[in-house]
Amino acid sequence: MDSPPVDLRSLSEKVHDLIRRDILLGLLMPDEKLQIEMVSDRYGIGAVPVREALNRLSAEGLVTRRNQRGFFVAPLDLDDLEALVRTRIWAETKALSDSIAHADDAWEEELVLSFHRLARSSRQLQPDHGRTHSEEWDQRHKEFHMLLLSRCGSSWLLDFCSGMMDQAVRYRNISMNIHSSKARREGANPEHQAILDAVLARDTELVCRLLAEHYQATLTALRPPYA
Repeated sequence: MDSPPVDLRSLSEKVHDLIRRDILLGLLMPDEKLQIEMVSDRYGIGAVPVREALNRLSAEGLVTRRNQRGFFVAPLDLDDLEALVRTRIWAETKALSDSIAHADDAWEEELVLSFHRLARSSRQLQPDHGRTHSEEWDQRHKEFHMLLLSRCGSSWLLDFCSGMMDQAVRYRNISMNIHSSKARREGANPEHQAILDAVLARDTELVCRLLAEHYQATLTALRPPYA
């Protein structure tokens, strides 16, 4: 009996997720060349789905395609990071304000549970923590921040904010890879607690100010490697 045909779409999705993950984790560094053959060998997936995945990642801004030179991991720079932080503050404070306007008990309970999961994952990080713990913290961190925005009523705004969070994760993980430390993650815990408390108090002005300060603190912590 002949083997079933290979689903190229599924392979493309798989390798897209693997490359994206490694870029966000900082395992594939900025400006690193992504030769089709090298990427294919790295993930054990053929050249056709790899090329499709790289084109998709290029559209998402994580990969660049340079004329006559092929694909590269997108570069990072301080000006871009500062613009990213400003835009995140602008978009997320709007989404957060609208979420608070539509707050209910169920949303608040989800936020409390999400915060406790994030705090627990932070406590589990060791000074020489491995990638698994780092990935778990990143996942819990994004879950908490996206949940803060989840009642804004706009899927367009949520998708925009989610994409910016992914770009911010990339900066943070590359910084951690260069200067390994869990200090910023530990320092973020009381900031997350304060944000949660302000949400539960339905204090929109305070929570938006705290969120902006939270992102500015992260920017300050990440500046040295790119200054």
